[in-house]
Amino acid sequence: MNRGKSSDETLIEMDRTTWSSGEENNGFHAGSDKETFQLENAEVDKQQQSKDSVYFRDGVRRIDFVLSYIDDKDGEKKQDRRKEFEDNLQKAGLELETEDKSESEDGRTHFLKIHVPWEVLATYADVLKIKVPFKINDIPDKKDMPMSWLFTPYRLPEHVMQPEPDYFTATFDKSKTDFFLIEDKETFFPPSTRNRIVYYILSRCPYSKEDKDKKGIKRLLNNGTYTAAFPLHDCRYWTRSRDANCESERYSLYKYWARFTRFYKEQPLNLIRKYYGEKIGIYFAWLGFYTEMLSYAAVVGLLCFIYGVASFDENVWREICDEKIGGQIVMCPLCDKKCGYWKLNTTCSASWQSYLFDNTATVFFAIFMGIWVTLFLEFWKRRQARLEYEWDLVDFEEEQQQLQLRPEYETKCTSRRLNRVTQEQEWVLDQTPADKAGRFILCWATVVLWISLIIASIIGVIAYRLAVFAAFASIMKDSPANKLEVVGTFITPQFATSVTASCINFVIIMILNFLYERVAIKITDMEVPKTHMEYENKLTVKMFLFQFVNYYSSCFYVAFFKGKFVGYPGNYAYMFGEWSGLRNEECEAGGCLIELTTQLVIVMVGKQVWGNIQEALVPWLRNWWVSRSARNHPESLYSRWEQDHDLQCSGQLGLFYEYLEMVIQFGFITLFVASFPLAPLLALMNNILEVRVDAWKYTTQFRRPVAAKAHSIGAWDEILNMIAVFSVVTNAFIVSFTSDMIPRLVYKYTNREGSNNTMAGYINDSLSFFNISEFQPQNRPDYDENPDWFNSSIITTCRYRDHRYPPGHEKQYTHTMQFWHILAAKLAFIIIMEHVVFVVKFFVAWLIPDVPSEVKARIKRERYLIQEYMHDYELEKLKIQLSQNGPNMEECICPTTATTPVKLEVLSDCLT
Repeated sequence: MNRGKSSDETLIEMDRTTWSSGEENNGFHAGSDKETFQLENAEVDKQQQSKDSVYFRDGVRRIDFVLSYIDDKDGEKKQDRRKEFEDNLQKAGLELETEDKSESEDGRTHFLKIHVPWEVLATYADVLKIKVPFKINDIPDKKDMPMSWLFTPYRLPEHVMQPEPDYFTATFDKSKTDFFLIEDKETFFPPSTRNRIVYYILSRCPYSKEDKDKKGIKRLLNNGTYTAAFPLHDCRYWTRSRDANCESERYSLYKYWARFTRFYKEQPLNLIRKYYGEKIGIYFAWLGFYTEMLSYAAVVGLLCFIYGVASFDENVWREICDEKIGGQIVMCPLCDKKCGYWKLNTTCSASWQSYLFDNTATVFFAIFMGIWVTLFLEFWKRRQARLEYEWDLVDFEEEQQQLQLRPEYETKCTSRRLNRVTQEQEWVLDQTPADKAGRFILCWATVVLWISLIIASIIGVIAYRLAVFAAFASIMKDSPANKLEVVGTFITPQFATSVTASCINFVIIMILNFLYERVAIKITDMEVPKTHMEYENKLTVKMFLFQFVNYYSSCFYVAFFKGKFVGYPGNYAYMFGEWSGLRNEECEAGGCLIELTTQLVIVMVGKQVWGNIQEALVPWLRNWWVSRSARNHPESLYSRWEQDHDLQCSGQLGLFYEYLEMVIQFGFITLFVASFPLAPLLALMNNILEVRVDAWKYTTQFRRPVAAKAHSIGAWDEILNMIAVFSVVTNAFIVSFTSDMIPRLVYKYTNREGSNNTMAGYINDSLSFFNISEFQPQNRPDYDENPDWFNSSIITTCRYRDHRYPPGHEKQYTHTMQFWHILAAKLAFIIIMEHVVFVVKFFVAWLIPDVPSEVKARIKRERYLIQEYMHDYELEKLKIQLSQNGPNMEECICPTTATTPVKLEVLSDCLT
């Protein structure tokens, strides 16, 4: 199993003296009796075999796992591996049955069916500390809610929501099987638990006689010895199984959960957990809760947008559209040479769009979202605590994951070390501090390199914006599109530059994301994490850090950098110096907020659409292509394992990408929501679809994943908290520096008196003057670029967006006092908003306990009852033993059996 350790030392052998050599041993057979229990010589009529059979040919033993392989040119070497691997599986107690390739639909694929008998199930349930029922829960469940009848249309049938009775559970102990509620050993452990146990054995079983370090199904899949390894779905998704003994839970999940017409229904979380395991169950619970909470944010955001539409007549941007005000203001060129002078009223449409999202309600919504995100995280903690209790995960600690070390880690272990907590010897990776430091530096140097590539690409996109803006300004000056009645006013050089740059940026994001995913997995593998949980946490940090920069950097540029370092006419700032000719971008008269909104919508919506195409359409097309020939055959020829073999594999990191997608979306709707109040509404519509797409995908397009336990969403919880805190800061800065809210308020309360003041004159006040004659030759527009109405002998000044003294003033072109007043007001607003929101956040977090009091009471009650019943059980056993021994308490001498004990090899380094 591990280097420096003989094969005998890696296995724990357990006597099974209760079996007699002449009996069938409850379905268990020793490794030397392979032909006996595989039933390879039995008569098989596939025409009579049920299409949905999930049993061996005897119709009794359930198929818990399936391996497939194809004979190829390197067949002899792979055949030796398979033989050794299967022999070792039999020594571990698993029962095997082979379907020859001649019996498969394609005539090429062999299928190895695996059944795990009771003795193996009991052994590994003890090893993995699996909780099982010992008594029906008799605690009254108070679920009555006031006005609950209002939610009836959203409810699912009780047998779907609660697929099994509520039990008290305790950790399984093989020596006390009569303590637990075991009515039928074949159905006591659900299929999800059975396939979890089988995969645990498969991932640790050696396949080489020469090198015991070569082990695990993952390696065999990678080197092509086997082509697939998967547990079976219990039936076809569109109809129930013909076998009355089969649960047909897949059909129930499809009927009540995975259909798009059920988008308004609650999710059957208990059935999801029972079929797929707790790890997938907790994901859908989180996704459903997140979608539910989004509905409140979406409603408030929609109301803020409606307010912007309704209050348009009162806003200051009417002055821009007014021919007598905006039509008389001549603005300075927005680029060198190729941009001419323009009138302010040409930005009327853009200014109107900007006001829809830049109004008084923006401040309210930014504060609301800061509080909403706290409520979301706190209420999720409570929901998660309730699920932990209901799903028997209260005592599931991360230390128990040490029992499930990654096989890749075990293979590389070379020495033992005393665990100071357990005081037991444990296998550790033998590496020097220099090796650790080298791996750490190499891994994070790679991450920094790829983040640098993102920043370089963003700089490239910015350079593109600067280079093409002048071209668009020149090309679109007399463009026919400008004369279109509806859209002509919207097609401006700024709009064209922003949209094309956003689309290019989105394509770059997708390409870098595709490449980095593979790099992140490679460098995480190189670190050799100890457990699966540690592996996922390390990968999560690397992937999120990269994607945070990848997806949000362009939005950060538009929000906090564009238009902030442009200089002023006669002294413009350039991106790479004046020699480059790439003059820094200016914001329009309407501000940069509308451009941030455009950037946010394109990247956010584009990512969601692309994600749904990848998640739904691509698997469907692949499955259609793979199964195209099978559709021409009778159903009885296309067996359950062949159907599942043709489905897509969700992969070990399937859920990781689902979480990543949703957390990136969470960042969009929190970090930049002040610029686009409709973002939660778009996210809500996407997530309503996302829940059903993911459900449909797992139920119809993917093989059944191996069940796994998880008591929380893991490292994503900390990432969400980090985003929540950071979002308060970003939204405060957006309102202050990207929005035009603070300058308007300063103007309103410093330049007017009385309570009925208006914003008349604000536009003129927000623009400064520049003497056209002072333009440098390299900044002055070409003669043919100026509009027909421009006459240099009459028009001697142009305007630009800033607060500077006019030409002729003793402090000409330096900032006025009003500029400093506005800057002070912006900084004061940031401090006040952050402190108010953070105080409310911390108060709300303190006010709402993480675990509901009802759940705490039920946990205590259950623990008390477990101790009480266990005490009564031990006492009853003692009484029975005393009564059997008699009054003289003589030592019981058990007769010696004539049978030879059968040894069961338990594949677990953790137990040695």
